[in-house]
This record gives sequence, C-alpha cells and structure tokens, in this order.
Amino acid sequence: MKEILKSLAAGEISVEKCESLLKAESILQMGDVAKFDCARKDRTGFPEAILAESKDYDSLLKIIQRYFAGDDGIKKDVDNLIITRLSNERFLLLKDDLSYLIDEGFNFEYNSQGRILIIYYDELVKFDKNLGKIGILTAGTSDIPVAEEAKVIIEQGGCEIISSYDTGVAGIHRLFPQIAKMIAEEVNAIVVCAGMEGALPSVVAGLVDVPVIGVPTSVGYGIGADGKAALYSMLQSCAPGLSVVNIDNGFGAGVYALTIAQTIAKKSKL
Repeated sequence: MKEILKSLAAGEISVEKCESLLKAESILQMGDVAKFDCARKDRTGFPEAILAESKDYDSLLKIIQRYFAGDDGIKKDVDNLIITRLSNERFLLLKDDLSYLIDEGFNFEYNSQGRILIIYYDELVKFDKNLGKIGILTAGTSDIPVAEEAKVIIEQGGCEIISSYDTGVAGIHRLFPQIAKMIAEEVNAIVVCAGMEGALPSVVAGLVDVPVIGVPTSVGYGIGADGKAALYSMLQSCAPGLSVVNIDNGFGAGVYALTIAQTIAKKSKL
C-alpha cells in the first residue's frame, strides 16, 4: 500500500489507477484456499464473515489461522472474526486447535442456537447509539435459531436489539404488546422469522411504519417443511413495506437491517 501511495505522490500513477490498485490490495490472498475481503467493513460498514457449513475442516482452520497471522506473531488489532453456520462439534475442534489464541488473550463466544462463533480480542460488542435499535420477532420457538443468527450479526454491526420470540398468529394476542414496545423504542426496522404458512411478517407490516424484513424458515409439515410455503406467502403479501430474504437466511436479514440503520444514521448527520 505504501508503494502505491508513493507512486501516486510522485505523479507516476493517476488517482483512478491508485484507487484500483488499493482495491486490489484489499483482497488478502490466503494461499490457494480463500481470498479474504479485509476492506469490506470500510465499504459496507460490516466486516467479512466466514461460512463454515460448506467448507472442509482443514480449510476452515487454515483461513482462521491466516486471519490472525502477522509478520511478527499474532495480530490483535483486527476486527472480530465472525464464523457462521458452525456446528457445535466443529466449534469444539476449533477451540482446541486454536487454543494458542486463547493463551494470547482472545475470547471465543459461541451462540449454539444461531450456530455462530465470534473470535474477539478487545470487546465482543461495540454498540453505536447513532444506529438506534432493531426489533426481532419469531412466530414460534422453532424459528429461534434463524433469529439468533440475525441477532448476533446485527449486534456485531453495533446495533442494539429488542427481541421477542414465540409471538405467531396462532396466538396473535401475544404479538401486539411486543410490537407496541418496539415502536415505543423507535426501532428502525423489524426482522420477522416465520415458518409454516409464514403469515406473521405480513401481519406486522400491516401494523407498523418501519421496514419489515421477512425471513421464511424451513419449519412446517408437508409442502411447508422446506420453507417454500412461507417464502411464497411472504413474497405474495399485500402488506406494503415488507421485504423478504431467502429461506433460513438470518445472516442476510441481519445485514439488511444494519444497512437500514446505517443509512438512517448517515442521513441524520446531514
């Protein structure tokens, strides 16, 4: 990076060329395994995350080790590392194989429901009051794992959460006090996770004046068991202000909610 900036200062390259080279420099090559986007937080406001589910264990371990490897030892001035869709069995293996990080003062925070591991050195969560708050609702207790994935992601982005689980349409009287609380707290958006027929996001979107993010979950019977019935129901909703992410995509819902909060925070500073 210094060489690129020196070339710019010497007039050897244009500003446009410098920008292109710096973007290329921001992709960290990890051997033949992965390219880690270490500048994602600068561009999007949210750091890179590693999806563990589809990777073999040795590759996953190598990526994590490379992330914390510096020229003079272990790097500590790095963003919290987020590892998603990580089974408890793999978490225990990683905790053992990465025990040297623990010896160096790193902490391992594993959310067993959301299947997310956060490896951090300084602070687990750094809330930014400018981002306000995000609400999270689930229709049933079976939807909680997806909601917890979204919750961890939103908190890692610096935004506070107000959550309420098991508030579905089968007992709709449970819903109204929770929505009233979220509106009173002036949440910027509400993430709603629902399986079965996926009706809850439509109901919520018809009651509030903030964006609602529907997350269909693979919970249900027969045709609804894989989440498609809930997905189709949410996509077909006549309630305005409802957007929908993919089935079981708590991560995507969390990042989208953060994007809304960050956009509002930027506008409020103008």
